[in-house]
Amino acid sequence: MTWSHPRGYDPMVACSKLWHGKTGITIEWDKRSLQDFESFSVEELARAYDLIVIDHPHVGQITAENCLAPLDIAGREAERESLRKGSVGRSYPSYDWQGHQWAFPIDTATQVCAWRPDLLEQAPETWADMLALARDGRVLLPLRPPHTLMTFYTLSGNLGSPCATEPGDLIDGENGIRAFEMMCEIAHLVDPGCFDMDPIAVLEKMAEAGSKVACAPLIYGYVNYAIKGFRPNIIAFADIPVAGSSGPIGSALGGTGIAVSAFSANRRAAIDFAYWIASGDVQRSSYAQAGGQPGHADAWEDIAVNAATSNFYMATRKTLETAWVRPRHDGYMAFQQSGSDRINAGLQGSHEAARVIHDLNRLFRDSFLR
Repeated sequence: MTWSHPRGYDPMVACSKLWHGKTGITIEWDKRSLQDFESFSVEELARAYDLIVIDHPHVGQITAENCLAPLDIAGREAERESLRKGSVGRSYPSYDWQGHQWAFPIDTATQVCAWRPDLLEQAPETWADMLALARDGRVLLPLRPPHTLMTFYTLSGNLGSPCATEPGDLIDGENGIRAFEMMCEIAHLVDPGCFDMDPIAVLEKMAEAGSKVACAPLIYGYVNYAIKGFRPNIIAFADIPVAGSSGPIGSALGGTGIAVSAFSANRRAAIDFAYWIASGDVQRSSYAQAGGQPGHADAWEDIAVNAATSNFYMATRKTLETAWVRPRHDGYMAFQQSGSDRINAGLQGSHEAARVIHDLNRLFRDSFLR
């Protein structure tokens, strides 16, 4: 099971065909919506599928539910070390929890800046530069949950006050208020329809014929839109516009990893495929060529891979290398939804910033009580 977008589905199908030619083993893929991918129960999927593409914040929950098989099996230490060394930023360790590796990164992403090179000379480098574009009505921002919370995370991290991942408050009041007030400003400058838009919806709007939307300053990168012919207009990607004083740091890490069901009757064969598709050789060749967004540095550094994608990887690498790993404890996924909903209610209802941060901190503390 993977997620329903060419970036998430097409490379899995293409690589599985190659795997069949290599081993004689057939792998068939189903797909689910991006919204389901971000919220659906992994345990239910693990009871129905051998291989599952997951997001790293699920690892605390899946560990408690014992629904995935650890991939750090004896005898394959050298292969795992190669995968670890090929990690872009903290993608590989983001799937390490309580002493085991629960998935291998096959797709790496974080919030970056999307921009139209036919409408702008360059991507905005600072938050102030971006706000000038927003005041001219040339900016969109995905504000559908959980992306409001992701933006809050990224702004907090870029301002030098990353959110917590351990029990306690999510963020101190002063820094939380500052990040939320910055979100209020941009939310009032973009189309209200952004509250119903995820990254795919924003990128589709930017890329359509006749669109004058020039920038999405904090959005999960989708390499497909940087490929000529994928949509009427090419979208380029760059490091995030800097709000703080330390460069493009603190973006909320995303991406996906390939995991194996603990209930699978084909566990060994599934694990073999996971090691293979996550390897540098496959990631920089077959996986990237099929429209995937690789999770291995061999692909990110490959000249041909970058040439085919408007330099997507090299242009966003700084942001990826300093991306922040979200909380992963059992109970976090419920907070991701409730926290996003609280931010949206605050933005749309013009709630006092201190009240919103107080509620976020309470919801975060409660998420550890599960």
